[in-house]
Amino acid sequence: MSIFGSIMGAIFGHGAQAKTAESTTTAAPGAAPSASTSASAAPGTAAAQTVDVAGIVDKAAAATGEKLDWRSSIVDLMKALGLDSSLAARKELAKELHYAGDTSNTATMNVWLHQQVMAKLAANGGKLPDDIKT
Repeated sequence: MSIFGSIMGAIFGHGAQAKTAESTTTAAPGAAPSASTSASAAPGTAAAQTVDVAGIVDKAAAATGEKLDWRSSIVDLMKALGLDSSLAARKELAKELHYAGDTSNTATMNVWLHQQVMAKLAANGGKLPDDIKT
């Protein structure tokens, strides 16, 4: 599985469970119950569900026992999700996402990776808080 696929799986895999729990505890006016039902019935359809990225990653980050700034750091995001955050893994992620810059300039690459990952999560049904939208 690709590194980005692992990120998606870590977030959207937990998202189906969180969405089901959310819909049973709080029913928002105008909410579409069939969407959450279909999301929980078909866990492989990540694009069909809306997932609270911050809620899931905040819980995962808290479980690590480390202070992780995943909202601005690709390294901390990967750590929070229990993924390899090594330079080699980030370079592989950069390759997957078609990074055209110099991978030796890790600061620039890391900022770009974080922005791309957040944008792709949002494009695939991830709900991001305003402070990390790109």
